[in-house]
Amino acid sequence: MQDRLFPEEAPPAAAPPPRPAAPPAAPPVPPVPTGARSRLRQVAPASWPEDFSTLAARLPERLHLGTSSWSFPGWDGLVWDGQYTESMLARRGLATYARHPLMRAVSLDRAFYQPLTVAQYAAYAEQVPPDFRFVVKAPALVADALVRREDGQGMRTNDAFLDPGLAWSAFVEPALQGLGAKAGALVFQLSPLAQPMLARMPHCIARLGAMLAALPPVAQLRAQAPDLVIAVEVRNAEWLVPAFADALRASGATYCLGGHAKLPPITEQLPVLRALWPGPLVCRWNLHRAHGAYGYEDAKALYLPFDKLVDPDPETRTALARVARATTAAGHHAYLTIGNKAEGSAPLTVEAMARLLAG
Repeated sequence: MQDRLFPEEAPPAAAPPPRPAAPPAAPPVPPVPTGARSRLRQVAPASWPEDFSTLAARLPERLHLGTSSWSFPGWDGLVWDGQYTESMLARRGLATYARHPLMRAVSLDRAFYQPLTVAQYAAYAEQVPPDFRFVVKAPALVADALVRREDGQGMRTNDAFLDPGLAWSAFVEPALQGLGAKAGALVFQLSPLAQPMLARMPHCIARLGAMLAALPPVAQLRAQAPDLVIAVEVRNAEWLVPAFADALRASGATYCLGGHAKLPPITEQLPVLRALWPGPLVCRWNLHRAHGAYGYEDAKALYLPFDKLVDPDPETRTALARVARATTAAGHHAYLTIGNKAEGSAPLTVEAMARLLAG
């Protein structure tokens, strides 16, 4: 058994030079004038615990903790102060979310459903401080092997799956132009493959490798976004073979750990990261394993309004903390975003992870 997280024969690369100190905190949100129209309302921040600022200062500099999206009314008292609609939070909540001392990233999941424009990305970037980073999902247009109905049922094969030209023009290029230096991890989250494709995994891996190889080198893209990572997340364990790691390494991409019941536990996915070491960490922790591979709706019904921890998962927390600590100690970035369905309330899981990592 391997006792260390990463093998001795793969020493970490030299750490990059320290980044400049973060800018001072944003000024308080101005009070809303009495009688102001609802469309002009600002989203007020919650009164966070006094030790959050101290806790944030103790976290590794290259650690980017955050949640999957932000437009959840149930976070009243955790992130917001007041009752706001989901649409209000979607439009005006990001700036307040980004002021939370522990939130240094967010997963921009809406990009999966429809490609975003440069202007849309830029509008998000304008709302957050310079040290904030976005984790962005590639559109289903290139990341899903099937064209699906609204209920998720596959209708037909998607001919644009892993298309190199669309991967660039519909995802990487607009994200970089709009987010600039605030682009963190661009993630190709590959939707579950149907059985005929699972039977041809060498072909699928070769197709993925060809798409990644057709993108400009990551080192070149970092001229626009110095902390950029290109990552691939999967939904079938059949991907997790040496040839998959080889395809990622050849293009400078990395593997995105998937906290999802369709995959093995996080600890069993680590061999892929070991094969890619040294390098960054990207993880999207989406769903508690107790709910099974198709348990999103069950988890949602149980956890709403996402204001408390219902199913703490100390095993996953500990595994992720070990990887994040080792990664940042070696001078690499660690992007960890968490969904409400991981334990019941993403902000509270972020707090738990922060305390574990700062301890």
